[in-house]
Amino acid sequence: MDELSIKIKIGNREYPMKVKAEDEERVRNAGKLINEKIKLYADQFGIDDLQDLLAMVAFDSMTDNLRSAEDVDNDNSVAINKISQLNSLVAQVI
Repeated sequence: MDELSIKIKIGNREYPMKVKAEDEERVRNAGKLINEKIKLYADQFGIDDLQDLLAMVAFDSMTDNLRSAEDVDNDNSVAINKISQLNSLVAQVI
């Protein structure tokens, strides 16, 4: 398990971190997306305070995360219901 030492710049700070080689692209992409959101909010709302911008990005990311979790839960419920229906049909045939 090879770990790489990389630096990710978020806002105006660099953050050193160690990541698995297979995670490097994902981590760098996450940093890029955070910076894009910071710029978007700064331009859209005319906010200069980096702490406010980071808080907005964190809040937006968390709501997206919660929405995704709810979607997965809903998909799982639908799948479980379909499997139950199929099991009932198979049981009737057997």
